[in-house]
Formats: sequence, C-alpha cells, structure tokens
Amino acid sequence: MRRSSLFFLYLGIQTALVAAAFTHAAYERTWRATDIVETTAMVRRLELTDLCLFTEARYTRNPSLADLHSAFQDHPTSLEHFPSGSLVGPRQARRGP
Repeated sequence: MRRSSLFFLYLGIQTALVAAAFTHAAYERTWRATDIVETTAMVRRLELTDLCLFTEARYTRNPSLADLHSAFQDHPTSLEHFPSGSLVGPRQARRGP
C-alpha cells in the first residue's frame, strides 16, 4: 500500500470520527433539552452569579466580584503568581449609579 493511500485512509477515518462527534452532540442536545431548561430555571430562581472562569486565584474566579487590588495583595510590584492572571484584564470602573 502506498503512503498516499494510507494518508487518505487515515484522513477518511478522522473525518468519520469528527462527523460522529457532531452527530452525538446534536443527539445529546435534543436528549438533554429538558435538563437544560430545568438548570436555567434553577439558576434564575437561585439568582446565581457569573460563571467561574478559573480556579486558581480569587480575583480570576469571578472578575466582576473581585476588588481592584487583590491581584497585588503580596506587593504592588510583585509578579503574577497564576497563569490565568495574564488572561484576565483589569476590571473596568463603573460609571453612574
């Protein structure tokens, strides 16, 4: 068997696996539709806050609830301890009431 034939066989198998993954996702979405509706209702009823983005530092877990100086709690010129701190920008100041 030629290398090109093996490559196309590999490419076909990978394409079939990707198609199977998308088909499974569509099937699960219809299957879990009632769970999604119930979860949405629970979040609204319990008035849950934003999504937890990272698990490392308290100022990256929920940026809307973090104070402005928590990133520099050790020292004002200290380096970032956690990698997620470089992905989350500083919180914007609120304007108005």
